[in-house]
Amino acid sequence: MLTLKHVSKHFGSHEIIKDLSLHVKEHTIYGFLGQNGAGKTTTMKMILGLYPVDSGEILVQDTPVTYGETKTNHYIGYLPDVPEFYGFMTPTEYLTLCADIAGLLDTDKKSQISEILELVGLIDTNKRIHGFSRGMKQRLGIAQALLGTPKLLICDEPTSALDPVGRKEILDILHTAKKKTTIIFSTHILSDVERICDEIGILHNGRLAHSGTKEELLEDRPDNGFFIEFQTPSDLEKFHTIYPEGTRSDITTLQYPDSKNADMLTALSLLSTHSIVPKRVEQWEPTLESLFMEVIEK
Repeated sequence: MLTLKHVSKHFGSHEIIKDLSLHVKEHTIYGFLGQNGAGKTTTMKMILGLYPVDSGEILVQDTPVTYGETKTNHYIGYLPDVPEFYGFMTPTEYLTLCADIAGLLDTDKKSQISEILELVGLIDTNKRIHGFSRGMKQRLGIAQALLGTPKLLICDEPTSALDPVGRKEILDILHTAKKKTTIIFSTHILSDVERICDEIGILHNGRLAHSGTKEELLEDRPDNGFFIEFQTPSDLEKFHTIYPEGTRSDITTLQYPDSKNADMLTALSLLSTHSIVPKRVEQWEPTLESLFMEVIEK
């Protein structure tokens, strides 16, 4: 659906995007991760033809994106990070205006608006938009972006300012929308990416540091060891005397970072031999958060 080939972008002497290449498959949600300022929004605006590329090429369904009036935008929907509306309108009035601007046929307009409002949970809302919560505005923004049944939907930080309920609503909508479109989901909220994204790209210093499914990204990551949480501080003291390799993280927990499975088996055997019943023994596994932190700390 989307291909970037060796794309670079400068603003003055500052290089924002550096030789960026990525591919987004059809009917997937691509999690576009990165710190604030990493270049995510700049990349999306180049995909939309709002910024020219300095070098490289962007293709949407094998059609080149051109700066300015690019025909590829006929099959792209866009939700900016802070969508703006005419507050005196109702959702139906606003989407009708957007449909007219987009040139939707009258025969399709009414049914499509009803279908989209039902998808985003605003079908029975006749309130004026100025009275909407942030979450309702985000849902209306997605509705506007889905008008015309775009083949590619670009969402810039759609959940960043929402509470947990609002975030869940937006994620559920995007997961449903994937059946009919391909989605680029730009965010820095890792739990949202883990929940709905099929593939992930981590942008850092203008380059794609890692790309692939979550399983592919974490497949070759080393385990981070394990920890033992004891029932009492005295249990910890007793075990630490028997097996002194661990480090204390608090009065009832010993950590064994970068340990192997054999070390954990030894610890479990010693716990059993000395009749010490722990509150919890847990192995740390590689996480998207640990990978992300490793990337941005380089």
